[in-house]
Amino acid sequence: MHFGLRARSTRAVGRRTWMLAALSTTALVVSGLTPVAATAETSVTPTGETAVTSAAETSVTPTAETTWLCKPGLVSDPCLSSEETTVELGDGSSFAQPAQPASSPPIDCFYVYPTVSSQLTTNANLDIDPEETQIAIDQASRFSQTCNVYAPIYPQLTLLAISTPGSVTPEASLEAYLGVLSAWKEYLAKYNDGRGIVLIGHSQGAFLLKQLIKEQIDPNPALRKQLVSAVLLGGNVLVPKGKTVGGEFQNIPACQVAWQAHCVVAYSSFLKEPPEGADFGRVNSPLVEKTLTEEEAEKFEVLCVNPSLLVQGDYAGPLLRYESTSPFPGFLGLLGYIRAPKAPTPWVSMPGQYTAQCEHANGASWLQLTNVGPAGETREQVAEVLGPLWGTHLEDVNVALGNLVELTALQSWTYQLENRPPPPPPRGGRGFAPPVHHQPARRGIERRPKPRGRHG
Repeated sequence: MHFGLRARSTRAVGRRTWMLAALSTTALVVSGLTPVAATAETSVTPTGETAVTSAAETSVTPTAETTWLCKPGLVSDPCLSSEETTVELGDGSSFAQPAQPASSPPIDCFYVYPTVSSQLTTNANLDIDPEETQIAIDQASRFSQTCNVYAPIYPQLTLLAISTPGSVTPEASLEAYLGVLSAWKEYLAKYNDGRGIVLIGHSQGAFLLKQLIKEQIDPNPALRKQLVSAVLLGGNVLVPKGKTVGGEFQNIPACQVAWQAHCVVAYSSFLKEPPEGADFGRVNSPLVEKTLTEEEAEKFEVLCVNPSLLVQGDYAGPLLRYESTSPFPGFLGLLGYIRAPKAPTPWVSMPGQYTAQCEHANGASWLQLTNVGPAGETREQVAEVLGPLWGTHLEDVNVALGNLVELTALQSWTYQLENRPPPPPPRGGRGFAPPVHHQPARRGIERRPKPRGRHG
């Protein structure tokens, strides 16, 4: 999706404030991260109090089956929508690119969408509204080229609730997490059948999946083996400086090569270095600062994995940007914050426009987006719609969507190699013993015993 460039106004600042409130509450109340010793049982509320957040420590039991936004077999599945694309080049030329979901993908994807609900309550109900349908198309549908996409409707914190001071309570945030947890358990019990899994989440979805991984997957060797990868974008995943594991997750490392499985892809994108007080890319972000002491903050950094590189390193790679051309419904569309580019197909791609490089400077770590397109080109530009403190958070997924789809395809390939059945034993006996071949007797020739005796 494309979020149009606007001058910073009172309305834009107000939107930034309520989005920050929502993400802060979700991060502090739900995820409860502590880089030194992550715990799923407790978390820190905005008032400094401790709240129980682990589903294992609650008596909440789902009373109904999950409402699935995307799932194989649904009559209407937005994650199987048309993927036909118009590829726009920097010189103004374009061509059509056909694409379609895989007929029988070998792995699954479990997708948790960001905050989009326009419902007039604190937590959204489980109705499938146009906003959820469109965000699934925008962010998740192209992954159907490599996986079966499962996306649950969950009681997320709504746009209206998080714009109203005092509306987002610890109980409301916990309700959102428990909705995702219930869907995850139903998916494993009814649909997974031992298949590999890619987790995909952005913003509120990424925060919720971080908690799910810490509580359900990181301490579980069997589920870690099933985890193909976790794509957690705009979620401030923390790791010790200079290391690939620790902090948020004790056993699941950051991906270091494109074909690595059982690892995490995470980043927050910016057009320039995140300033002090930035909401993403810094460990002293308002989204995590209440769980970090000053001493701890010096030891950790926000994880950055560059999706455009085959091997992680200090260099840039080309981004494969894909944007949906469908108008976005609900509050975000009506307020004009999300603008869809125009093209004759459901998708438009803009290769050769941006590169990406993980940068680490002055206590910040982020995915640097650099415009390398020709001067004067007419293609839509990526903008910091919410201001420099948020960077290009709203473009985290789509600016690298083509790279992320290719990355999960390589990771799936590795996972399949690791889990292919052993070859059958050689024919003809136990182990590698060659079969015994008996020569047939030649017909018509009678072998007589050699006579014995003095004349023999």
